Amino acid sequence: MASSDTTAETVTVDFWFDPSCPWAWMTSRWVDEVARHRPLDVTWHIMSLAVLNEDKDVSEEYRAFFPRALRYTRLVSAAKEIHGDAIVKPLYDALGTRIHPGESIDVDAVIAGALDEVGLEADFARYSESDEYDAPMRASHFDGIERVGQEVGTPILSVDGVAFFGPVISPAPKGDEALALWDGVVAAARYPGFFELKRTRTVGPIFD
Repeated sequence: MASSDTTAETVTVDFWFDPSCPWAWMTSRWVDEVARHRPLDVTWHIMSLAVLNEDKDVSEEYRAFFPRALRYTRLVSAAKEIHGDAIVKPLYDALGTRIHPGESIDVDAVIAGALDEVGLEADFARYSESDEYDAPMRASHFDGIERVGQEVGTPILSVDGVAFFGPVISPAPKGDEALALWDGVVAAARYPGFFELKRTRTVGPIFD
Protein backbone atom coordinates (compact mmCIF):
# COMPACT_ATOMS: atom_id res chain seq x y z
CA MET A 1 0.00 0.00 0.00
CA ALA A 2 1.56 3.31 -1.09
CA SER A 3 1.67 5.90 1.65
CA SER A 4 1.40 9.64 1.11
CA ASP A 5 3.82 11.93 2.91
CA THR A 6 1.56 14.83 3.83
CA THR A 7 4.33 16.55 5.80
CA ALA A 8 6.76 16.72 2.89
CA GLU A 9 7.50 20.02 1.20
CA THR A 10 6.25 20.45 -2.33
CA VAL A 11 8.84 19.44 -4.90
CA THR A 12 9.05 21.51 -8.08
CA VAL A 13 9.25 19.23 -11.11
CA ASP A 14 9.83 20.11 -14.76
CA PHE A 15 9.36 17.36 -17.32
CA TRP A 16 10.44 17.52 -20.98
CA PHE A 17 8.88 15.00 -23.36
CA ASP A 18 8.46 14.12 -26.99
CA PRO A 19 4.94 12.67 -27.32
CA SER A 20 6.20 9.90 -29.61
CA CYS A 21 8.85 8.58 -27.21
CA PRO A 22 7.74 5.42 -25.36
CA TRP A 23 10.39 5.89 -22.66
CA ALA A 24 9.19 9.40 -21.88
CA TRP A 25 5.64 8.05 -21.77
CA MET A 26 6.47 5.48 -19.10
CA THR A 27 8.43 7.98 -17.02
CA SER A 28 5.49 10.38 -17.20
CA ARG A 29 3.14 7.65 -15.96
CA TRP A 30 5.49 7.13 -13.01
CA VAL A 31 5.49 10.85 -12.22
CA ASP A 32 1.68 10.80 -12.34
CA GLU A 33 1.68 7.89 -9.88
CA VAL A 34 4.03 9.69 -7.50
CA ALA A 35 1.94 12.89 -7.73
CA ARG A 36 -1.03 10.98 -6.33
CA HIS A 37 0.87 10.41 -3.09
CA ARG A 38 3.42 13.21 -2.81
CA PRO A 39 3.13 16.99 -3.16
CA LEU A 40 4.57 17.72 -6.61
CA ASP A 41 4.26 20.92 -8.65
CA VAL A 42 4.80 19.57 -12.18
CA THR A 43 5.21 21.66 -15.32
CA TRP A 44 5.21 19.80 -18.64
CA HIS A 45 7.44 20.97 -21.49
CA ILE A 46 7.79 19.89 -25.10
CA MET A 47 11.05 18.67 -26.59
CA SER A 48 11.72 17.09 -29.95
CA LEU A 49 13.59 13.97 -31.02
CA ALA A 50 13.57 15.37 -34.57
CA VAL A 51 15.34 18.53 -33.43
CA LEU A 52 17.67 16.57 -31.17
CA ASN A 53 18.87 14.44 -34.08
CA GLU A 54 18.64 16.90 -36.95
CA ASP A 55 22.44 17.20 -37.25
CA LYS A 56 23.34 13.67 -36.13
CA ASP A 57 24.28 10.61 -38.13
CA VAL A 58 21.38 8.26 -37.47
CA SER A 59 19.97 5.34 -39.45
CA GLU A 60 17.56 6.02 -42.30
CA GLU A 61 14.97 3.90 -40.50
CA TYR A 62 15.18 6.10 -37.42
CA ARG A 63 15.22 9.32 -39.46
CA ALA A 64 12.05 8.22 -41.28
CA PHE A 65 10.28 8.35 -37.91
CA PHE A 66 11.01 12.05 -37.34
CA PRO A 67 8.35 13.63 -39.61
CA ARG A 68 5.64 11.78 -37.67
CA ALA A 69 7.17 12.74 -34.33
CA LEU A 70 7.52 16.36 -35.44
CA ARG A 71 3.80 16.62 -36.15
CA TYR A 72 3.02 15.72 -32.55
CA THR A 73 5.53 18.18 -31.10
CA ARG A 74 4.27 20.95 -33.35
CA LEU A 75 0.69 20.26 -32.27
CA VAL A 76 1.54 20.44 -28.56
CA SER A 77 3.64 23.56 -29.07
CA ALA A 78 0.78 25.31 -30.86
CA ALA A 79 -1.70 24.27 -28.18
CA LYS A 80 0.54 25.65 -25.45
CA GLU A 81 1.08 28.96 -27.22
CA ILE A 82 -2.61 29.43 -28.03
CA HIS A 83 -4.33 27.88 -25.03
CA GLY A 84 -1.68 28.03 -22.30
CA ASP A 85 0.17 25.57 -20.08
CA ALA A 86 -3.00 23.91 -18.81
CA ILE A 87 -3.63 22.16 -22.14
CA VAL A 88 -0.17 20.58 -22.43
CA LYS A 89 -0.58 17.59 -20.11
CA PRO A 90 -4.14 16.65 -21.16
CA LEU A 91 -3.09 16.78 -24.82
CA TYR A 92 0.04 14.75 -24.09
CA ASP A 93 -2.06 12.15 -22.28
CA ALA A 94 -4.55 11.98 -25.14
CA LEU A 95 -1.84 11.63 -27.78
CA GLY A 96 0.31 9.24 -25.78
CA THR A 97 -2.52 6.87 -24.91
CA ARG A 98 -3.20 6.39 -28.60
CA ILE A 99 0.46 6.24 -29.67
CA HIS A 100 1.86 3.94 -26.97
CA PRO A 101 -0.58 1.49 -25.35
CA GLY A 102 -2.90 2.08 -28.33
CA GLU A 103 -0.03 1.33 -30.76
CA SER A 104 -1.46 3.57 -33.48
CA ILE A 105 0.86 4.79 -36.24
CA ASP A 106 -1.94 6.64 -38.03
CA VAL A 107 -0.93 10.20 -37.22
CA ASP A 108 -4.12 11.78 -38.54
CA ALA A 109 -6.30 9.43 -36.49
CA VAL A 110 -4.21 9.93 -33.35
CA ILE A 111 -4.39 13.71 -33.66
CA ALA A 112 -8.10 13.76 -34.47
CA GLY A 113 -8.95 11.56 -31.49
CA ALA A 114 -6.71 13.50 -29.12
CA LEU A 115 -8.11 16.87 -30.16
CA ASP A 116 -11.65 15.62 -29.67
CA GLU A 117 -10.75 14.24 -26.24
CA VAL A 118 -9.36 17.54 -24.97
CA GLY A 119 -12.09 19.67 -26.54
CA LEU A 120 -10.12 21.33 -29.32
CA GLU A 121 -11.66 21.75 -32.76
CA ALA A 122 -10.72 19.28 -35.47
CA ASP A 123 -9.22 22.06 -37.60
CA PHE A 124 -6.54 22.56 -34.92
CA ALA A 125 -4.78 19.61 -36.53
CA ARG A 126 -3.44 22.02 -39.17
CA TYR A 127 -0.82 23.19 -36.69
CA SER A 128 0.78 19.74 -36.75
CA GLU A 129 1.93 20.45 -40.29
CA SER A 130 2.86 24.09 -39.76
CA ASP A 131 6.14 25.60 -38.59
CA GLU A 132 4.29 28.59 -37.12
CA TYR A 133 5.17 27.63 -33.55
CA ASP A 134 8.52 25.98 -34.22
CA ALA A 135 10.40 28.82 -32.53
CA PRO A 136 8.85 28.30 -29.07
CA MET A 137 9.00 24.53 -29.57
CA ARG A 138 12.72 24.70 -30.27
CA ALA A 139 13.25 27.14 -27.39
CA SER A 140 11.54 24.70 -25.00
CA HIS A 141 13.60 21.82 -26.40
CA PHE A 142 16.92 23.59 -25.95
CA ASP A 143 15.94 24.86 -22.51
CA GLY A 144 15.74 21.23 -21.42
CA ILE A 145 18.86 20.11 -23.29
CA GLU A 146 20.99 22.95 -21.93
CA ARG A 147 20.24 21.79 -18.40
CA VAL A 148 21.70 18.31 -18.96
CA GLY A 149 24.08 18.45 -21.94
CA GLN A 150 23.91 17.32 -25.54
CA GLU A 151 24.35 13.54 -25.29
CA VAL A 152 20.88 12.79 -23.92
CA GLY A 153 17.38 12.11 -25.14
CA THR A 154 13.87 12.25 -23.78
CA PRO A 155 12.63 12.44 -21.08
CA ILE A 156 14.41 15.14 -19.13
CA LEU A 157 13.36 15.48 -15.50
CA SER A 158 14.22 18.45 -13.30
CA VAL A 159 13.75 18.12 -9.54
CA ASP A 160 13.90 21.44 -7.67
CA GLY A 161 16.07 22.85 -10.46
CA VAL A 162 18.45 19.88 -10.83
CA ALA A 163 17.92 18.17 -14.21
CA PHE A 164 18.66 14.63 -15.40
CA PHE A 165 18.05 12.58 -18.51
CA GLY A 166 15.58 9.92 -17.46
CA PRO A 167 14.99 7.89 -15.46
CA VAL A 168 14.45 5.35 -18.22
CA ILE A 169 12.15 2.70 -16.78
CA SER A 170 10.09 -0.25 -18.00
CA PRO A 171 7.43 -0.80 -16.88
CA ALA A 172 6.39 2.28 -14.89
CA PRO A 173 6.38 1.33 -11.19
CA LYS A 174 3.33 1.78 -9.02
CA GLY A 175 2.57 2.15 -5.34
CA ASP A 176 5.46 1.81 -2.92
CA GLU A 177 7.89 0.94 -5.73
CA ALA A 178 7.07 4.21 -7.48
CA LEU A 179 7.62 6.19 -4.29
CA ALA A 180 10.86 4.38 -3.45
CA LEU A 181 12.26 5.21 -6.89
CA TRP A 182 11.11 8.81 -6.52
CA ASP A 183 12.82 9.16 -3.15
CA GLY A 184 16.02 7.89 -4.73
CA VAL A 185 15.83 10.41 -7.56
CA VAL A 186 15.16 13.25 -5.14
CA ALA A 187 18.10 12.18 -2.97
CA ALA A 188 20.38 12.10 -6.03
CA ALA A 189 19.18 15.53 -7.12
CA ARG A 190 19.96 16.98 -3.72
CA TYR A 191 23.57 15.80 -3.76
CA PRO A 192 25.50 18.37 -5.80
CA GLY A 193 28.24 15.92 -6.77
CA PHE A 194 25.95 13.36 -8.42
CA PHE A 195 26.14 13.30 -12.23
CA GLU A 196 25.53 9.92 -13.84
CA LEU A 197 24.15 6.43 -13.23
CA LYS A 198 23.43 4.10 -16.14
CA ARG A 199 23.15 0.49 -17.29
CA THR A 200 22.21 -1.18 -20.55
CA ARG A 201 18.49 -1.74 -21.10
CA THR A 202 17.48 -5.40 -21.01
CA VAL A 203 13.78 -4.96 -21.84
CA GLY A 204 11.78 -2.83 -24.26
CA PRO A 205 8.86 -0.57 -23.42
CA ILE A 206 6.25 -2.39 -21.32
CA PHE A 207 2.90 -0.58 -21.27
CA ASP A 208 -0.03 -1.20 -18.96
